[in-house]
Amino acid sequence: MNKKFLVIMCLILMAMPAVVFAGGSSNSCATRYPVVLSHGMGAQAMILGIIDYWAAVTGDLEDNGADVYITSVNAMDSTANKALQWKQQVLQILAITGKAKINLIGHSHGTLYTRYAISNLGMASRVASHTSIAGPHRGSVIADIIMGIIPDSMEWLVGGLIDLVMSFVMGDVNGNSVANGYDLIRSNMINVFNPNTPNMPGVYYQSWAYKIKFPTTLLAATWAIMLPFEGANDGLVSVNSAKWGNFRGTIEGAWYGPGVDHMQAVGILSLPTPGYDPGDHFVSIVSDLKNRGY
Repeated sequence: MNKKFLVIMCLILMAMPAVVFAGGSSNSCATRYPVVLSHGMGAQAMILGIIDYWAAVTGDLEDNGADVYITSVNAMDSTANKALQWKQQVLQILAITGKAKINLIGHSHGTLYTRYAISNLGMASRVASHTSIAGPHRGSVIADIIMGIIPDSMEWLVGGLIDLVMSFVMGDVNGNSVANGYDLIRSNMINVFNPNTPNMPGVYYQSWAYKIKFPTTLLAATWAIMLPFEGANDGLVSVNSAKWGNFRGTIEGAWYGPGVDHMQAVGILSLPTPGYDPGDHFVSIVSDLKNRGY
């Protein structure tokens, strides 16, 4: 009887799909090129050394077969300086992996310094795809307001204090918060940055926007400030500003929920969002990249 039982159990286990033994993992995200995640402003990959910027996203992607790498640049610095830091890290990633290109997924300012590196620092041949998550491609009125409030005569003091704090808290080296602020104002993005940072042939560009529907999130105040100036937004970036390349849509969660704000898009310091899970969303993004041959 025991021998028969063991034989039956072995047959059942052999018939089960492999995912049972891998905790639900699959190869749906096993892209041709490695995935590189690049963070936004005011943070680094590990915030205060204890908070993971990408939360559960990395694990979910790896569980589904993705080869994931994370870059970390100054929290507050000019777009150009961040691009230089990012380029060096990506070249190291390519050397480690032996791959010719990467699939870039950037969040917030991470969508801009990566675009800069692709267009202006010779990285076009090293990037297969550029995915923008809540990127301020046309700037943000919040940057306009902040930089407008600070008197010109006080910029050196305010900027110096922020740079000092970021050097201790985030580990920034020779950061420049004033340049970071001015780089993100709407006039600079529309009239200077975008004309000088065109999409490059051979790179697939796509984007997603996010939207708060009613003010219950941590970014409720900035959402309300932005509404009359830029319309629907995620608390820091408007839906219109987030559109770049192949625009894939606006994420707002369940119909009964408050929407998805700028931080909830990647799961930073946020409670569960009705109708939206950043890990699932990123898995669907990378699975699609795989299906497209990237």
